[in-house]
Amino acid sequence: MKNVMKDFAFTTVAEIIVEWAGASRLGEILQQRFSARRVLLVTDPGLVKAGVLPPVLHSLHNAGFQVTLYDRVQPDPHERLVREALQIARDDNCEMVIGLGGGSSLDVAKLVAVLINSEQDLPELYGIDKVTGKRLPLVNIPTTAGTGSEVTNIAILTTNDDSKMGIVSPQLYGDLVLLDAQLTLGLPPVHTAAAGIDAMVHAIEAYTGKHKKNPLSDALAREALRLISRHLVTACRDGHNREARENVLLGAMLAGQAFANSPVAAVHALAYPLGARHHIPHGLSNALMLVPVLQFNVAVTGPLYAELAPVIGAQVTGNVDIDAQSFIAGMVSIIAATGAPNRLRDVGVPADGLAILAQDAMQQTRLLGNNPVTLNEDDALRLYQQAY
Repeated sequence: MKNVMKDFAFTTVAEIIVEWAGASRLGEILQQRFSARRVLLVTDPGLVKAGVLPPVLHSLHNAGFQVTLYDRVQPDPHERLVREALQIARDDNCEMVIGLGGGSSLDVAKLVAVLINSEQDLPELYGIDKVTGKRLPLVNIPTTAGTGSEVTNIAILTTNDDSKMGIVSPQLYGDLVLLDAQLTLGLPPVHTAAAGIDAMVHAIEAYTGKHKKNPLSDALAREALRLISRHLVTACRDGHNREARENVLLGAMLAGQAFANSPVAAVHALAYPLGARHHIPHGLSNALMLVPVLQFNVAVTGPLYAELAPVIGAQVTGNVDIDAQSFIAGMVSIIAATGAPNRLRDVGVPADGLAILAQDAMQQTRLLGNNPVTLNEDDALRLYQQAY
């Protein structure tokens, strides 16, 4: 009976719209679906500077929405940004929240939507299923093709002691996701590369997770890897290539749906301290730690890596060990071709700081518990040394 299917549950957002230039029609799209008209739009200074907002705001105003703008989100958002956005939303009696940006803006938007009418204080939400009550209507529009945050039930914040804490709860799933790849055209190559590799990490870790691996996440993860492996390098080299941008954005979302239901593991556990202590962007932190973790896990995950090898276009022989190494080599060559930095020393991490990173990584018990191979502090230090 070893082939009996394991029970599983799969959840995701209620509605997804994929539409080129859809953001410039946002007012019309929302008008048909929501009765709320006072909106908090959460975004970041970079998008304001890039001139992304005027068509979006114009569309919302024309459709009768009153928009309050919160545009101060920073990468690895700190708790205080959520509190600041929350106060602004309460002051203006906002009835709906739109997140427009990378994962950081979307995470802040999710938490404002959850907290605005809540008796709970932010620290009470950390962990799994700690959120009580309902949230405001929530719309997420990603402008980077990486985090998948638009379709996850997860938000990650930096706390007062510079650690990263996660909030996982079904209330964080939005009502509507708009994928408009036109918004990703201006993304510089280094950001495109880091975000795309981040999404590939989501797919790989979902596919090899210890506890909640399931057939739906597997199918989404494979398709995410297929799309991103074929189009990411083009998106990095030719940022205005519409086909590449659309495929990478869709792939990143599929990977988000996969890992929301089959959680990530050691790559993320080792990446978070790099973001918290050295402010390395999350996608890049994942890219830097991916290959050492693939090699660390391969003794257990070899058969799964062998299944993924042809998905990314790597040569396969039918020999599991050879094909697993072929998959790892394929990932190495994709990362190299994107031009992303591949050593910790290249992004300013000091050699004498690796031990403290290994200590920090041990705090990520939710993620480490999902890694297919048990990983202790000595292992973590060795993996940082390999990445150095």
